[in-house]
Amino acid sequence: MIPRRLFPALTTALAESPAVALLGPRQTGKTTLALEVAGSRPSIYLDLESEADRAKLAEHELYLAQHADKLVVLDEIQRVPQLFQSLRGLIDAGRRRGQGKGRFLVLGSASIDLLKQSGESLAGRIRYLELAPLDAGEVGRGRLDALWLRGGFPESLLAGSDEASLRWRVDFIRTYLERDIPQLGPRIPAETLRRLWTMLSHQQGCLLNAAVLARALAVDGKTVAGYLDLLVDLLLVRRLAPWHGNVRKRLVKSPKVYVRDSGLVHALLGIEGREALLSHPVSGGSWEGLAIESLIAAAPSGSEAHFFRTAAGAEIDLLLRLPGQRGPWAIEIKRGLAPKIERGFHIGCEAVRPRRRHVVYGGVERFPLADGVEAVSLSGLCEELAAI
Repeated sequence: MIPRRLFPALTTALAESPAVALLGPRQTGKTTLALEVAGSRPSIYLDLESEADRAKLAEHELYLAQHADKLVVLDEIQRVPQLFQSLRGLIDAGRRRGQGKGRFLVLGSASIDLLKQSGESLAGRIRYLELAPLDAGEVGRGRLDALWLRGGFPESLLAGSDEASLRWRVDFIRTYLERDIPQLGPRIPAETLRRLWTMLSHQQGCLLNAAVLARALAVDGKTVAGYLDLLVDLLLVRRLAPWHGNVRKRLVKSPKVYVRDSGLVHALLGIEGREALLSHPVSGGSWEGLAIESLIAAAPSGSEAHFFRTAAGAEIDLLLRLPGQRGPWAIEIKRGLAPKIERGFHIGCEAVRPRRRHVVYGGVERFPLADGVEAVSLSGLCEELAAI
């Protein structure tokens, strides 16, 4: 098992909050992590996709009250949304008895409904944590090439071969489109959503142009926005917001869009192996997306992520504003082994005045590139951010 960075944060959250919601796409390892935490204390695990476990909750308040001395893990809680109201009463009753922390750990595929239900019923009683697929800081340098090609879903990354990994991702995409998303409520044609997901993969790391997507799908702009919102809420797509600081430059206002897992990008585009990936036009955007996801995941909780681009073309791939630090970290992302700094990066840094300036590249050594600019490996910068 690859250790997950979120493990200490999860144990801390359970020590400080009555309920913790661990959210993320299916198959990221939420259940494995939850059972690892639950194994260290009295606990009970219920899989709400199981008819047998759902039957135990026919009288859920009575059943859960019988286990007030245990950590109750509720997996795929969106299948039984009425539980949220009951959890509120049980938590408040437990507080009055002095059992105020670590009562419930709820797991679910993030959705608008899940967040809304828990936010309305458990306000002030729940803490949210996100478990994304494995990233460069978690897998280390030795598996970085495999991570880029196969993505960070554990079953895909650890498959016996690239072919087996691709088959797993193709099945994952089909299952998500045909079974999982309809179970969450939205009635969206699976083929339409697949086409949108594929178009976003082709445009990995590009500015969002909803009008172009709408024309290609033969729907209106509001419909595309709704589809995109769904993929974002399911933590499958990221909208990276533009920098909005007070600078004397004309900044672009559209977000950049990334399919969050590089392995899904490659599966949607039919990229089977490393050689096909290196020669594909999406390789640069795919590497950039992997780097951005890894760096955001490694950054301290509460960090803000943006990109910087002016109408004149000055650009910084990633600006990370860390909690308690005045200036952001400016990060340029290059895939090659001999990175070069473009003029647009310097112009952007003059406008933003970042605290740190880094160029993430495909090598392993750390060295100065220019005055105040340092080249560093992706794994190395992830390790530095995680240590803050």
